[in-house]
Amino acid sequence: MTLAVQRIAVMGAGSWGTTFAKVLADAGRDVVLWARRVEVADAVARRHANPEYLPGVTLPSSLQATVRAEAALDGADAVVFAVPSQTLRDNLRQWHRSIPPQATLVSLAKGVELGSLKRMSEVVIDVTAVGPDQVVVVSGPNLALEIAAEQPTASVVACIDHDRAVAVQQACGTRYFRPYTNTDVIGCELGGACKNVIALACGMAAGLGCGDNTLATLITRGLAEMGRLGAALGADPVTFAGLAGLGDLVATCASPLSRNRSFGYRLGIGDTLEQAQQATHGQVAEGVKSCLSIQELATRCGVEVPIADGVRRVCYDGQSPREMAGKLLGRAHKPE
Repeated sequence: MTLAVQRIAVMGAGSWGTTFAKVLADAGRDVVLWARRVEVADAVARRHANPEYLPGVTLPSSLQATVRAEAALDGADAVVFAVPSQTLRDNLRQWHRSIPPQATLVSLAKGVELGSLKRMSEVVIDVTAVGPDQVVVVSGPNLALEIAAEQPTASVVACIDHDRAVAVQQACGTRYFRPYTNTDVIGCELGGACKNVIALACGMAAGLGCGDNTLATLITRGLAEMGRLGAALGADPVTFAGLAGLGDLVATCASPLSRNRSFGYRLGIGDTLEQAQQATHGQVAEGVKSCLSIQELATRCGVEVPIADGVRRVCYDGQSPREMAGKLLGRAHKPE
C-alpha cells in the first residue's frame, strides 16, 4: 500500500505542536498549523515565529497558520493532534466532522484519559470511529526547544499498520529529526504517559536536594513500573528499552526543559500545586493528571506502581515529597 502524506494539518500551536509543524515543513510537506488564538496564528504566518512558546526560533516561511479548524483540515492527508491529553476528546468532538475520512490521524499527546482510562489513540478511535490501523502515535525523547533549535534527535512513529507508520516516518524525517517505526502502539503510548509521572518524582527529589544516585534509582525503578503495567496491557517489553520508553524517560526526568520535572521540583522545595503552576507559567504538567489515571489503570490490572502512587499522594492527598521518599524507601525488601 502506498500512502501519500503531503498536506498535513497540525492541530495545536503550543511548543511541541509548533515544533513538529516545523519538522514537517522542513521535510518538504505542505503544513497548516491551527492555533486557538489569532495572535499566535498571525505571528506564525506573518513573522514566522511563535515567541510565546518557541522564543528565538525562526519558523519556515512555507508554514501556514490559521484559527479556522475547517480551513486547516480541508484536504489534509494527515492530521496531527498536538493538544493536551485531557482536552483531546473535547477538541476531537469539534473537529471530527471536518477531518477527511481517509486521513492518517497522528497523536502527539502523552497521557491516559481520566475516567475512561483510555490511551490517546483509543480516544481518537472513540470519537472519529476510524479503524486502529488509521491512527499513528509519535513518541520519544522530544524536548521541543531542542528540536526547534535543530539539535539531532530521534523518535518513534508507531502504528499497527506498518505501511502507514512508514508513510509518516517519511513525512517527518529531516537532517536533524530521525524517526523509527514501531507497531507496538500500546507500549509507545504507555511509555509516553508514565514517564511524565516519573519525571514529577525526579523533580521532587531534586527539590529535596537529592543527587544523581536518587535520579538513577527513580528512573530505573520507574522503568520497571512502566514495564509491569505494559506487560499487563499487552505491550512488547522490548519497547520500553527503546526511544519511546527509556529514551523519553531519561530526557524528561533529567532535563530542566521538562515541564514535568520543573513542576516536580517546585513541589520538592515546598510549593503547593497552585504555586507550582504559577511558577511554571500557569501550565499544569501532564503528569499531575496522569498520575491519577495511571494509578487507577494499574489497580485495575493488579500491578504495583509505587512511584506513580506516591506522586498521586503528594498531588492529591496532602503527603509531602519527603514523606513520599520515606514510604518508598520503607517498602519491604525484595529481589530486583
